[in-house]
Amino acid sequence: MQTDWIYPYPPLLSGVLVRRYKRFFADIELESGEIVTAHCPNTGPMTGVNCPGSRVMVSPSNNPKRSLAYTWELIEVNDNGPTWVGVNTALPNRIVRSALEARLFPQLGSYQQIRGEVPYGQDQKSRVDFLLTGAADGRPVYIEVKNTTWALGDLALFPDTVTERGQKHLRELTALLPQARPVMLYFINRGDCTRFSPGDRADPVYGQLLRGAIAQGLEVLPCRFEISPAGIRYLGLAELCLETTQPIEVQTPKSKRRKAP
Repeated sequence: MQTDWIYPYPPLLSGVLVRRYKRFFADIELESGEIVTAHCPNTGPMTGVNCPGSRVMVSPSNNPKRSLAYTWELIEVNDNGPTWVGVNTALPNRIVRSALEARLFPQLGSYQQIRGEVPYGQDQKSRVDFLLTGAADGRPVYIEVKNTTWALGDLALFPDTVTERGQKHLRELTALLPQARPVMLYFINRGDCTRFSPGDRADPVYGQLLRGAIAQGLEVLPCRFEISPAGIRYLGLAELCLETTQPIEVQTPKSKRRKAP
């Protein structure tokens, strides 16, 4: 029996993705044959992880104040064999918080305090996901978390679209050097990727900024996570690949809609 989940999922229901639309909505056919509209907690394009006909998992809610009774949590892809991918972008920061409390990232060294959503940057108008203090060398550690689901083979990529917000984060984190330790933590929300690279095809400016920031001292943690309907488990770091990737035309696999298993 698995006992090392960082995050155990609540009981999930199986279904098939019919369509995702208006960013926050997904029609899903449950095993019963009922088609429900679920909340899609993901604002991105979901490149490669948004294919109608794919097997999905949703979490039900009995909260009467909710307008939608289901949340889309997982989708199964077949890039490298059947693999579950996390859809809910509200989870990575919660999971990273648990991992920080459990001291699962030895690369961060020792620290005493974990704070979330701390103002920083120009005029203190940005908020860093986590600030660690109390390190032996006295330097605070600023951690920005980015959810990563786009993949080409075993290579995870971020971002999958132009992200001016992400570019801003890189500039602001780099400006903290050398007084602080800025860290980019890429949450690879699927267990089939063993390498990580900036998504140059989607946002070449982000790729340039990331490589420049690393050259100046920005630290990168491309963290691999195994995703399953039972829960989420930390697998360690992916290999960081910084060679410039050539533009690749991503082909979205066609999938015939099928009944839920």
